[in-house]
Amino acid sequence: MPRFLLRRLRGSLLVLLGVSAITFVIARVIPSNPALTYVGAKATPEEVERVRHALGLDDPLLVQYLSYLRNVLTGDWGTSIATKQPVLGELGDRLPATFELVGAAMAVALVLGITLGCIAAVRPGRLIDQAVRLLSIAGVSVPAFWLGLLLQLLVFGRLGLLPPTGRIDSDLEFTAPIHSITGLNTVDALLTGNGAALASAWAHLILPALTLAAYPLGVVARMTRTSMLEALQQDHIRVGRAYGVPERTLVWRVALRNALPPTVTVLGLTAAYALTGAFFVEVVFDWPGLGQYASSGLLSLDYPAVMGVTLIGAVAYVLVNLAVDLVHARLDPRVRPA
Repeated sequence: MPRFLLRRLRGSLLVLLGVSAITFVIARVIPSNPALTYVGAKATPEEVERVRHALGLDDPLLVQYLSYLRNVLTGDWGTSIATKQPVLGELGDRLPATFELVGAAMAVALVLGITLGCIAAVRPGRLIDQAVRLLSIAGVSVPAFWLGLLLQLLVFGRLGLLPPTGRIDSDLEFTAPIHSITGLNTVDALLTGNGAALASAWAHLILPALTLAAYPLGVVARMTRTSMLEALQQDHIRVGRAYGVPERTLVWRVALRNALPPTVTVLGLTAAYALTGAFFVEVVFDWPGLGQYASSGLLSLDYPAVMGVTLIGAVAYVLVNLAVDLVHARLDPRVRPA
């Protein structure tokens, strides 16, 4: 196992280097003038040149990249050109919002996806099976931003049930403010016993979480159904039925365990996808996370901010895939590394 982890870590390091290099080059070759954006449109040419030198933009591209890597390793992820604030600090402020959204979405996808997939596999060809397959195809096919707008129009516009944007009601900042502990509004409100803030945070989280959960839910449901159909045809399941073992035990305790490894693999990949898919959802629902930060950085050509978000996404993707490999090896002894 240690040798396996070492190989994966080496591969992950190469992936991170490749992502950072490609993003860095793209950010530099885009026609723009970061120094002018930094000092403002009314700056003199001398001021622009001074800032350009201070930011290291007049160095060769390779020197700039090596300097950037050195700074990243020491905790200096650069300064945002748009806000003049350290990028690492702004990422730290926005990361909990994205983590809360992705975590809620993946919890919905995990619970509903596995449950619906198992139910469909137990009743193949019936109405419930057809409904689950249709739902999974729709979840995978529908664009997240379109689904988010549709939910806003239906749930808020027509029914008036849930708030359309934001993380919490603005008036609660004065009447029942949340004391930040973890940065997750739902968790912090629960830990401090702030009932009003907890209800508001959950209400604001439902629509974006359901929107983001659509794709992983469809993928997990389809994979679970396929794996369960294969698992239910195994000889030990037939023997269990012959000996009178309850069908519920065979499905939820025996067959599901055998069907979980491929589902866990797909779940890990969709979790990494959900982190990038959250960018569109955050823009639609005005969710103050990494996606909104990245979109504003792209519009203002703020390449330090874009680079920071890209690195966060790459690290998350690598860690999720490493965790999936370890869990898969735990669930399936056939793929355990020597």
